[in-house]
Amino acid sequence: MSFVDETILLFDGACGTNLQEMAIPDEAWQGCEGCNELLNITSPETIVALHTSFLDAGARVLETNTFGASSIVLAEYGLADKTVEINRAAVANARAAIGDRDGCYVVGSIGPTTKLPSLSHISVDELSVSLAEQIRALVEAGVDALAIETCQDLLQVKVALVACFEVLEELGRELPVLVSVTMERQGTMLVGSDIAAICATLEPFPIFSLGLNCATGPSDMASHIRYLAHNWPHRISCMPNQGLPEVVNGKTHYPMTPEDFARHMCQFIERDGVSIVGGCCGTTPEHIRQLIAACSGLVPAGREVTK
Repeated sequence: MSFVDETILLFDGACGTNLQEMAIPDEAWQGCEGCNELLNITSPETIVALHTSFLDAGARVLETNTFGASSIVLAEYGLADKTVEINRAAVANARAAIGDRDGCYVVGSIGPTTKLPSLSHISVDELSVSLAEQIRALVEAGVDALAIETCQDLLQVKVALVACFEVLEELGRELPVLVSVTMERQGTMLVGSDIAAICATLEPFPIFSLGLNCATGPSDMASHIRYLAHNWPHRISCMPNQGLPEVVNGKTHYPMTPEDFARHMCQFIERDGVSIVGGCCGTTPEHIRQLIAACSGLVPAGREVTK
């Protein structure tokens, strides 16, 4: 079975928040604390161990540790010249974790960078060049799909999609391209677009799926997922945080138990036809284990998309 034929795609959970709990040698950071992507080349065993923990929990799709591996973000650490090396190493680390396990896939994670074109942080051309470099490295390293995720700006999404499909055409490859937007609690993306505008804007692109990740827990995603269920013609993904983040004793805390997380996610599958599930910030291997156990045997609800 191929990636596109899986009834439910079972993704892994959080990268950054789990790395914060791991024992990482100080020298691995090379003075670039916070640049998780650097660990792909300085401490590959750490990244392989993280991936393995999710595979052992039952995940069958690993996202590469490349969320901030564009030259735009890496330049903030003086690492822009390592963009290709880091992305290729990230794919190799995910493959090493999978080893000889059957039915597992590697998806290249492409984050929103730290600069949004709609807010004039960066020009469209500069963003396009940087993302194309990252995308090319991920595709050449052998990912099974690409995920443009945690999107906060529709213009950024369009630039990333154009870069994706141009690189794929240039390399003569066909890969599924997933898009996942981030909706704030006020009901829109950071720059103000609502879910209806997102659907209308992205429908002309040949993307594999559209969904939500980050910012909130599953409860605050429910109305957006329901809209997608009735208005988006392709597959829907949902990868929430472990609940809405709280600050407890000066530290970020995610409150949702694995059992509650799994229960909410199963509702999205059974009620709204979501067929791509996983976790974002705070979600541990136990959250993914409970999710996969709970949705075992479920079939995504049929959907009637109204046009």
